[in-house]
Amino acid sequence: MKTRILIVDDEQDSLDLMHELFEQNGYETFTAHNGVEALEIIRENEPDIMISDMVMPEMGGLELMDVVSQKYPDISVIMITAYGTIETAVEAMRKGAKDYILKPLRLEEILAKVETISQLKFLQRENRQLRENLSEKYNFDKIIGKNPKMLELYELLKMVAPTNSTILIRGEHGTGKELIANAIHQHSDRMKKPFVAVNCAVLAETLLESELFGHVKGAFTGAVRDKPGRFEAADGGTIFLDEIGDISPNMQLKLLRVLQERSFERVGDTKTRKVDVRIIAATNRDLEKAMEEGSFRHDLYYRLNVIPVVVPPLRERLDDIPLLVAHFIEKFSARFEKPIQGVEEEVIRRMQRYNWPGNIRELENVIERAIVLSQKEVLTVENFPDYIMNANSQANVPITTDRPLQEVVDEFEKQIILKALAENNNNKLRTARKLGIHRSTFMSKLKKYGID
Repeated sequence: MKTRILIVDDEQDSLDLMHELFEQNGYETFTAHNGVEALEIIRENEPDIMISDMVMPEMGGLELMDVVSQKYPDISVIMITAYGTIETAVEAMRKGAKDYILKPLRLEEILAKVETISQLKFLQRENRQLRENLSEKYNFDKIIGKNPKMLELYELLKMVAPTNSTILIRGEHGTGKELIANAIHQHSDRMKKPFVAVNCAVLAETLLESELFGHVKGAFTGAVRDKPGRFEAADGGTIFLDEIGDISPNMQLKLLRVLQERSFERVGDTKTRKVDVRIIAATNRDLEKAMEEGSFRHDLYYRLNVIPVVVPPLRERLDDIPLLVAHFIEKFSARFEKPIQGVEEEVIRRMQRYNWPGNIRELENVIERAIVLSQKEVLTVENFPDYIMNANSQANVPITTDRPLQEVVDEFEKQIILKALAENNNNKLRTARKLGIHRSTFMSKLKKYGID
């Protein structure tokens, strides 16, 4: 669909000049000699952009702009002014005009301003359509996507949410496993009761036991009073056990009992307590392999894996990136009160060439960063990290005889570190461990390559 432009000017030469310019560049163009004519054209053919001279008979540019702003707020206005009336043009912008053009007219400048506004309006329409899609069918609660794998996932979640069955969510870091668990809870009969999330990987065994089951006063050093655990806090609702594959054999046995009997004792207590909770667990580990190796109990696995839910990584649903980007732009634009209207199509194309090892969380983080740092209404390639925008070229660093060997090696090392950081949610200590590098050496390399 062509962008429609209305040109309003009482000078025929200016009208003809701009009419020819826009027609040659693929725009649908209308012309009017004054404000009265312009309003008649607007009523019949509402344009996307109006370019109006400031001084005209019958109805001047400012008066015309006031009417258009009130009755047709979707029309973007550009004012034409002579040097002597530039203050008036600035006043027009305060009232809502998008830009102004100084006389004598320069065709390249006019075309550039119109193209910028035209692209912005296209992005606004596209984002509006994306938001409509989000509100209609391409989501389940706050989970977003139209990829066939996601549509299958929505159907499964709709079926299992109303039940009390135990669910095991499988997926890589950053795919939104907790979001899915919360969505299941919100669509269940337990929705008015607590949803309690516990990351089992971040606590030592003794601390995790106390966190889950609570403790009584004097149970251990520092236990100065009775403290209920997360299972009691979730009574009547849902408990989400993230990173379940990382718990110790002893904790696996205690958890198995809760799954079988829905009962437990606080640490240091003999009183058995009953709870009514739905258990949803999640992991990014290969539990089948862990069972073969003897590090995960078979009986616990089968108790947890009543309803298996597999979340696809972002690299397997790249067609969802436009929807996700639109969602995150709307989210962070509101949070930071910045008028970001959209993102260049080229950004989306480049994002769809990247592997996204950090999945949705990585995408969300780069959108947040781009919005915080952007000074424009449209996000461009320059707002995003090079390792994402140039993913193809970085997959194979060119090895040529005109580059020193150390330079090529450094480039490889930098890309490996960037990918490892993304996979570990920018946790530097964990990344250093994964790469087998001492922490101080790793920090030196980050400084060397200018990685924050």
